[in-house]
Amino acid sequence: MMQGRKIRQVLLKLLVAAVIMVGVVGLFRWGLLPLTQWALALDEATISTVRRVGILLSVVLAYWVYVRFYEKRPMPELIPAPLGITTGALSGAAMIALASLPLFAFGVYEINAVRGLDAGLLGVAGVILVAATMEELVFRGLIFQTLERAWGTVPALWLQSLLFSVLHIANLDSNMGVPELVMTVISGTLIGAFWTVLFVKTRNLWVVAANHAAWNFAVVLTGLPLSGLDDWRALAPLESQYHGPNWLSGGLVGPEDSIVTVLMVAAALALLLLWARRDKRFLAAQVAA
Repeated sequence: MMQGRKIRQVLLKLLVAAVIMVGVVGLFRWGLLPLTQWALALDEATISTVRRVGILLSVVLAYWVYVRFYEKRPMPELIPAPLGITTGALSGAAMIALASLPLFAFGVYEINAVRGLDAGLLGVAGVILVAATMEELVFRGLIFQTLERAWGTVPALWLQSLLFSVLHIANLDSNMGVPELVMTVISGTLIGAFWTVLFVKTRNLWVVAANHAAWNFAVVLTGLPLSGLDDWRALAPLESQYHGPNWLSGGLVGPEDSIVTVLMVAAALALLLLWARRDKRFLAAQVAA
């Protein structure tokens, strides 16, 4: 009975959050945005930027509305932390660099050409920043914290991270084999858990979003696939290809599915878990039975 009630409470909270988020984003996307485009006669490049920024601000506003008026709690996770954001971004880029460099050094990844910086990379960086921030607001801000209050930090950590991983399978090639799929789920769960524990340690969504965005943009810069997506490879400063078995190179998914990255993330996750536990960052269940 008690667990059934908790599940209903959690599902209701997530449903309310989803309705608010879809509603606010919808008002912008199909209301304010077309009105702005009509009133100001913006060109396609400008309206594309306005669309991305507006959707991000809409998600942040929806998150604020949900927490302020439904959960009725303070939101320390939205307080800007410039030093933490900078550190988060640098560490995110450094982690993927540390995983990729030995693979380049030993020929698993090969650079075919150096193109230099393309002006289109600025737009790619914007898309990645918006997407990473939205994912953090949804997964670490809403889903994880809701589960954490119901069942405590550790169960919420792994449940939310598995969900994060499974939902990213949609990016993958439908012909991917079972071993590659298993590796993707393991990799995605560990990466999701790493970002979740980073949030547990900092309790700041902007820090985690900066780490997430910098990680993704660093993958793009290598010229390799990003989580199974290769849309931006033509804009990368490096034209790269991968060789060898998928478990080593990551195959169509990219560096995130390489065993080198998986082991590195697992080690970083273990250290973060120890650090967070030492600092008593883990919470017990808070939802009443």
